[in-house]
Amino acid sequence: MTDIIHITVEDQSGGIRQLEIPDGINLSLMEVLKASDYDILATCGGMALCATCRIQVVEGMDALEPQSDAELDMLDTLPDADDQSRLACQIRLDPALDGLKIRVF
Repeated sequence: MTDIIHITVEDQSGGIRQLEIPDGINLSLMEVLKASDYDILATCGGMALCATCRIQVVEGMDALEPQSDAELDMLDTLPDADDQSRLACQIRLDPALDGLKIRVF
């Protein structure tokens, strides 16, 4: 395993940047995206109640933990959500996510 988790992020305008996150930081992907200056509202503060941190997983979906019922229910309210949609607040950073590629909305 690695002590750095690499996540490739495509922003709303198509720009691509690779984030390097130390393992053991104990944050959600939403918190890291906000700290990295991505325009993520996260209105509910990470409680899976607003879907303003929705992302699309481009690569690495199999490395993510299964979705909770709360996350599935919230994604169900979005007309354009698909099988690759996740809530960044519900993804805890873990070395298994090294190489994840996502798109933010």
